[in-house]
Amino acid sequence: MTQVLLRAHRNPFTTPSADRVLARNLIGDNVGNLVFSYAVQRTLATADTTIQVARLNHARTLRPEEIDERFDHVVIPLANAFRKRFLPNLDAISETIEKLSIPVTVVGVGVQSAVGEGVRAPRQVGDSVTRFMRAVLDHSPSVGVRGEWTAEYLRGLGFGEDHVDVIGCPSMFLHGDTLPLREPARRLAPKGPIAFNLSPYLDQMAPVVEEQAARYPGLVYFAQDIRTLALLLEGTDARPGSDRRLPVHPDHPLIAEGRTRFPLDATTWMEALSRFPFSFGTRIHGNIAALLAGTPAYVLAHDARTLELARYHEIPHRRIDRDVDGVDALALYAEADWTPTVNGHAERFRRYSAFLGRHALKHVFEPGESADKFDRRIARKSFAPLVGAPDEASAVHVRSVSGRLRGRLKKLVQGARTRG
Repeated sequence: MTQVLLRAHRNPFTTPSADRVLARNLIGDNVGNLVFSYAVQRTLATADTTIQVARLNHARTLRPEEIDERFDHVVIPLANAFRKRFLPNLDAISETIEKLSIPVTVVGVGVQSAVGEGVRAPRQVGDSVTRFMRAVLDHSPSVGVRGEWTAEYLRGLGFGEDHVDVIGCPSMFLHGDTLPLREPARRLAPKGPIAFNLSPYLDQMAPVVEEQAARYPGLVYFAQDIRTLALLLEGTDARPGSDRRLPVHPDHPLIAEGRTRFPLDATTWMEALSRFPFSFGTRIHGNIAALLAGTPAYVLAHDARTLELARYHEIPHRRIDRDVDGVDALALYAEADWTPTVNGHAERFRRYSAFLGRHALKHVFEPGESADKFDRRIARKSFAPLVGAPDEASAVHVRSVSGRLRGRLKKLVQGARTRG
């Protein structure tokens, strides 16, 4: 039996209340963190693998000597970790890795940067990233990164093709080599449901939010950041001083009219998004969660971290760092083509699978393996409903939501394979 320690904010089998999620920040500031860690855990949950979740850079985590003694492998899914605000966490992770003797695999790390001719970051970020890369490569054949911009950035620090594998985001491979995307309808109903996601610190999105919320009565905002969770639970202003056209205060129409939802786990998030015909917005994992639920999604890319993933996975996207004028849900839906997203998915999964194989990590999509055991455990859990859900849904916990979602996705997967 292989013992794997997975770095994550929370085990997907736990079912904490919204108040506890907020008090302990069990989403790491952004609920999108739960999607890629969930996908990695499901992917590695083979018959002879036992996985334990820990933070690695948290005060209550295991000591390096305990990790060496109890585990065979450490797996660290990361997102845009190469950024200034994350440096204390990155340095703490590096310090732990440096003291280990067992293999370490890093999956899906990326650089945060503005989009320009090249990807650059402050010197102090480079110093910490160099330390991190050296620590990981002492325990690993390579580091898995999100896209070509991150690979380019690391080349500038002296880490070339022998050290880096471009694998995209592991969340996209939740279902292996199949992306269970529904066949898009010919057009989107103006009065029907539309899922919207937002980085609420982007002031340039303020006129878009105001216009789209007014134009489309069925538009529902799926929030992801911890400040908005506090706003929904406590009524506190999420970002004082921000443009009031953004949903960061109690009086905003999307908040006051009950058109905001906050997912507390990946399972209920995908279940909710599966009921929408379209998702769009600036959150990469908000749109990836939609795609995994079978819902066509469109990314409004505002920086390198979102743009490199949208490009790698060929998700329909538009660069709003250049021009935000004219962003409209119906127009985006009409212009989007998800054929490359679906058709290129199997090849991208093969690269990811080869990366895992290079690191001696088995996965559930190999012959003779299955994710059924993982899925049955999830199906037995009762998850809290999305914060902001209608009262009739909030009165009780959402039970067996994963079973319903899994049934829908199984039909979508079978349909996708038939079309392929």
